[in-house]
Amino acid sequence: MRANQVPTEEIKREPAAFDDRVTADGRYGRTAEPGRYRLIINRACPWAHRVVITRRLMGLEDAVSLAVTDPKQEIIDGDPHWVFTEETGSPGGRDPVLGIHALREAYLAREPDYDGGVSVPGLVDVPSGHLVSNDYDRLALDMATEWDGLTREGAPDLYPETLRGEIEEIGEGVYQDVNNGVYRTGFAPDQEHYDQAVDRLFSRLDELEERLTGRRYLAGDHITMADIRLFVTLVRFDAAYHGHFKCNIRKLIEYPALWAYARDLFQTPGFGDTTRFDHIRVHYYWVHEGVNPTRIVARGPDPRQWLLPHGREALGGSPFGSGAAPGPVPEGERVPDLR
Repeated sequence: MRANQVPTEEIKREPAAFDDRVTADGRYGRTAEPGRYRLIINRACPWAHRVVITRRLMGLEDAVSLAVTDPKQEIIDGDPHWVFTEETGSPGGRDPVLGIHALREAYLAREPDYDGGVSVPGLVDVPSGHLVSNDYDRLALDMATEWDGLTREGAPDLYPETLRGEIEEIGEGVYQDVNNGVYRTGFAPDQEHYDQAVDRLFSRLDELEERLTGRRYLAGDHITMADIRLFVTLVRFDAAYHGHFKCNIRKLIEYPALWAYARDLFQTPGFGDTTRFDHIRVHYYWVHEGVNPTRIVARGPDPRQWLLPHGREALGGSPFGSGAAPGPVPEGERVPDLR
């Protein structure tokens, strides 16, 4: 969908166009090698954010380099594209490693006749410049489970075998009603579709509020992929989805447990230190002209609220289980301090 269009039917998310898997043993054809791959993201995108969080928690910053595109996108041949600009640290508007201006160039390097959509995240093979995968969920899962030998000492088990059934059951509901639910609400083509989507969204948030009232994390006693998947939508909720997408039955801050849970994660290394509220606001309010034709970018809410005490320690558990917190954010990847 073009940035200035209003949908005429309910939004449907397309499957990943490219989904090559990268593993330590190379059993799917591609081997995890330090410096071989570059992860192209946008700080505004929740689907990309879950991969960035996973990469940081697993300590893969040195193994997989990071490239950040401009939150405003650029219209090329009538369609919005993820591009590199001077404003986001790319001299001459080109990624300094891959030499490309638009992510689409990596798609076309892989498949010259490709005419589909372009999405972030995109994992790119540096030597060839070919896109390897834009399958955000598989990328995150593989980084969490299949990059043995490259992950840091003390990396958490984000996808414990004993909890995978529970994580996926929770994840399916979160994906349908929350992660994708905010988009189905914001891009609803008519009142009926909007009412259905917004009701499902807040019914699911009500269920999650109840679940998290008596437990610190969604599954088990430490952070798992279930928490990462939910966090990326929660952290954008009041800043973008509540106003811009009309997800306004309640704000996140009006849910006592969910709001405290989200702050708990935000204050955990890997979550808040990979979040840029300025990119989030600019992207959503600027790019979706069909929803916001004036392109006026909202200034609030004050992100410093995310630093308020959460009190979730009283529920037990620990963020990384038997593991440890990741080290400092690499110099070139730091986001603005909220203080």
